[in-house]
Amino acid sequence: MAEGQAHHHRSTLKQQNKKFKSKHATKKSIRNAAKGRIASPSSKTSFSLSSSAQLRLNRRNTAKQAQTNKRLSLASGTQIFSGVNGAPRIVAVIPLTQDVCARRVVISLAESLQMSADDCPDIGVWRMSVERFRTSLQFINVPYKNFYAALDACKIADYVVFVLSTTVEVDPWGDTLLRTLQAQGLPDVVSVVPQDSVVDAKTRSGVLKSLLSFMRYFVPSQSRIFDLYASPDRLNALRALAEGKPGDVRWREGRTWILGESVSWEGGTLKVTGTVRGSSLSANRLVHLPNYGDFQVCKIESAPLPRVSKSGITMEMDSVVLLAEPEPSEVDSLVSSNDPDDLLNEQTWPTEEEMNQHYDNPEQTSLPDATKGTKIKRVPKGTSEYQAAWIIDQSDEEGDDVEPGGEEEEANASDGSVEEEMEVIMEDKETEIENPRSVDHEDLDAEEEEKQLQRWKDRRREEETDHAFPDEIDTPRDQFARVRFQRYRGLQSFRTSPWDPFENLPRDYARIFQFEDFKRTENKIRKRAEADTSVVEPGTRVSVYLKDVPQEVPASGPMILFGLLQHEHKITVLNFAVQRNTEYDESVRSKDPVVLCVGPRRMRVNPIYSQLTHGGGKGSNNVHKFERYLRHGVTNVATVYGPVTLGKQPCILLRETADIQAPHLVATGSFSNPDTTRIIAKRINLTGHPFKVHKKSATIRYMFFNSEDVNYFKPIQLHTKYGRIGHIMESLGTHGYFKARFDGPLNQMDTVCMYLYKRVYPRWWQLWKTDNRPALVEDAMEE
Repeated sequence: MAEGQAHHHRSTLKQQNKKFKSKHATKKSIRNAAKGRIASPSSKTSFSLSSSAQLRLNRRNTAKQAQTNKRLSLASGTQIFSGVNGAPRIVAVIPLTQDVCARRVVISLAESLQMSADDCPDIGVWRMSVERFRTSLQFINVPYKNFYAALDACKIADYVVFVLSTTVEVDPWGDTLLRTLQAQGLPDVVSVVPQDSVVDAKTRSGVLKSLLSFMRYFVPSQSRIFDLYASPDRLNALRALAEGKPGDVRWREGRTWILGESVSWEGGTLKVTGTVRGSSLSANRLVHLPNYGDFQVCKIESAPLPRVSKSGITMEMDSVVLLAEPEPSEVDSLVSSNDPDDLLNEQTWPTEEEMNQHYDNPEQTSLPDATKGTKIKRVPKGTSEYQAAWIIDQSDEEGDDVEPGGEEEEANASDGSVEEEMEVIMEDKETEIENPRSVDHEDLDAEEEEKQLQRWKDRRREEETDHAFPDEIDTPRDQFARVRFQRYRGLQSFRTSPWDPFENLPRDYARIFQFEDFKRTENKIRKRAEADTSVVEPGTRVSVYLKDVPQEVPASGPMILFGLLQHEHKITVLNFAVQRNTEYDESVRSKDPVVLCVGPRRMRVNPIYSQLTHGGGKGSNNVHKFERYLRHGVTNVATVYGPVTLGKQPCILLRETADIQAPHLVATGSFSNPDTTRIIAKRINLTGHPFKVHKKSATIRYMFFNSEDVNYFKPIQLHTKYGRIGHIMESLGTHGYFKARFDGPLNQMDTVCMYLYKRVYPRWWQLWKTDNRPALVEDAMEE
């Protein structure tokens, strides 16, 4: 160490004292410390109030905001009903038993306000002004056992009053009506017991509890049954109808409806007067009258009610004003289907006339010219003339005549030779040509005929057989399988094998409309409807003039009018996801006639049912399996032709009976999509029996009965019920035996299957009318 330099030890302690932290930080220091971060509401910061007090204040503020929003929603929902000239609340009064009356219920409600209801009709519309609650009620009295009138009344009602009896139980008709209305969508429900019900005071409370339990099964929101015998209950029932906001029915959102208070004819046009409800009414859109169809609007005029002063003096009515007229460039057309052009839409599929022809030689494309003389044919002994008509000789194929007494034909197979005794049948060609289908026929006696008819009608047995052996059918022995199943094809993979959705389409497909993107089209239609300015707002009392309405429409009584959205008049293919009614036990088969209720429409259809693919997938080819029967507990897709419907519309399938006002509820569901490329493939299963088995090879019989059919279906893959996959190697003999090879050893007890598919289509729809003859099940047969 240099002299004069002080000694210094290196410090071993690295202590750093904390910096001085001021109690009051500046804004700049806080901003620098945050480095751009924003504190979350839940983070703990310094408040002037304590943490618990702040949380309590937040809860109070949230509850106050929710209360304010609820009040605003209630005010906006009831604003259309407020005031003297406000729209009336529509109340549908529906009796569920025969001993109650809708008119008596309305009279009891009017008596609670000391009002007279002597002019209230038994059937129809009656309006009552309720000054105490500053509103008005419009009652629709529906008679007992008028099924479709009850459905229509509930479609437009704000409230539904179900009238129950204290002495008579609800019969099956009332139960079916409640189930149907539940599937259709119900507004707010008020259940009452009439004033003149005869029950003593001791048992009355127990009866009311039982009725409440019954109604809660269909309407779980029911809290009480109003007993109109008691004066307070009459007033409370009226208060439930006159106060509050009516419940929303989802399928009615964005739609317009009018309850026609008066109907009249003026200069050949139908005039319907009522109040616009729901959405705004456009003169450019079509309107639908239940049971009569779609019509164009001629004009819309105002129809104000006579004003009443405070002193009760009726003043003159305001002048009538033209509110809206259709614009020629924007009005919807009544054209619902296309006019098919046979040359433009030419298909390669043979016509029905060609399909019904019988060819003695399958290789020929037309029947050969008839020649006079006698034809000689060799057939096995014991063969009838009818069976002989389907047998093709070697001589027939070669076109050579055979002399009587020729040598018998031998059929050589790989497992041996089979000899058949043959006999000669002399056939008169002239007789055969004149009547090619003539056979010996002997009528059965009446008892046997009735027995066979009942066996044919035993649909339940057919359904059980189809459930136990799905899609299995027997190959006909009196007809070539290649002719009987010529419309079917084989698929290697049901979900991925290509299938062109535009090949071999029926004529009805040339009449329908197709949407490129249905969801996008629906959104554009709704946005265009909201932006339309030439409309009549809800709550306005108007007179709608409809043109080209048939004279069969009555000019008296109430009428319901529904506004349609754009394109809802066009016909297309509609698909509905449906499920069977658990209370209906009869057989429901594809193409059975039913009444389809969807939205404001009712139509007669013959739907075909198909599988609803789990998870929403449809495969790469959009092929779905056809279902012969609609079964319990399974959701299927019902496909029909019909007008386009927008939105998630509920659907109901009804089966008509001899009493048109007492149908059976078959199934319920909702609208899925209008997919015209959805391929519904009907599957049949041809089964065969392993006659001889040698490891992976086997001789199969009973699937076909001639070698030509074996060669025709040779390219199609085979399956077994135990999971083996194989294919036909070669035909053996002439009786339909063939050799097949599989991917593994075959069990002798296994069954060989061949699956064939063809595309099926529904039948054309028809508008439902009450004067039409009910289409019973026996009138429809599966093709």
